[in-house]
Amino acid sequence: QVQLVESGGGLVQTGDSLRLSCAASGGTFSRYAMAWFRQAPGKEREFVAGLGRTVNIYYADSVKGRFTISRDNAKNTVYVQMNSLKTEDTDVYFCAARSVNGIVYSVSRRYGYWGQGTQVTVSS
Repeated sequence: QVQLVESGGGLVQTGDSLRLSCAASGGTFSRYAMAWFRQAPGKEREFVAGLGRTVNIYYADSVKGRFTISRDNAKNTVYVQMNSLKTEDTDVYFCAARSVNGIVYSVSRRYGYWGQGTQVTVSS
């Protein structure tokens, strides 16, 4: 079983930066597609960014140019660097892993493993 643990969330101000980390254990990390989603209370989980087993990288339009996803297979960790944060980026951020075919999807049901989430709050 794959376990994912997020860290790095917190309270920041508009325009600040944060880097979220997601450490994976179990399985073969380098073969997984990894993604970040976010969710506000009462809303659907929203795709933020994804990085496939190869070099495929995808971003939601709302974060393009501000967020950067990366992975370190030696550390079994995926990151998302979030710059120029806005109040609308306030959400719980979840890390997700897909072990089948290593391809990124933007729909949450394609991912079989999830972290517990980390809160990001951006104040004005």
